[in-house]
Amino acid sequence: MTALDRIWNGWRATYVNELGDRPATADGSVFTQILASGMPDEESHIIHRGALTFVILNAFPYTSGHLMVLPYREVGDLEDLSDGEAAELWRTVTDAVRAVKAAYRPGGVNVGINMGRSAGGSVSEHLHVHVVPRWTGDANFMTAVAEARTLPEPLSFSARKLRDAWPE
Repeated sequence: MTALDRIWNGWRATYVNELGDRPATADGSVFTQILASGMPDEESHIIHRGALTFVILNAFPYTSGHLMVLPYREVGDLEDLSDGEAAELWRTVTDAVRAVKAAYRPGGVNVGINMGRSAGGSVSEHLHVHVVPRWTGDANFMTAVAEARTLPEPLSFSARKLRDAWPE
């Protein structure tokens, strides 16, 4: 065993144990719980609210600026969205890409959905679209070797940048 075989990400324990790796409760998914909490958007890191969808920072991002676009209604699959939800979801994903490009000037952007736990969906009961800014060479040795990420800014700073860059 070498020193780089294991690097512990203790900060993920709350997410894994209490939020991300549990099925929806009577209170709903972690996203539903955040919406129902009454927390201000600045605390919950909600970037934008539409009529049927909202945008929130990923609490455990791949890179700074990693957003998720979700319907308010808790559904697990694209085909479960109403026509209005589907239309607003994709308009909002497009706006999220614009905001990420304006705020971060990345070399590229990943947009993706993991539907179902087998597909990698950590909160599979509440559909969410990831919007992730990417740069050439941004997968450094920490991600490749230790499954850990280094981020240059706190979530509150990312949220402020993205709110300021959100298209009108």
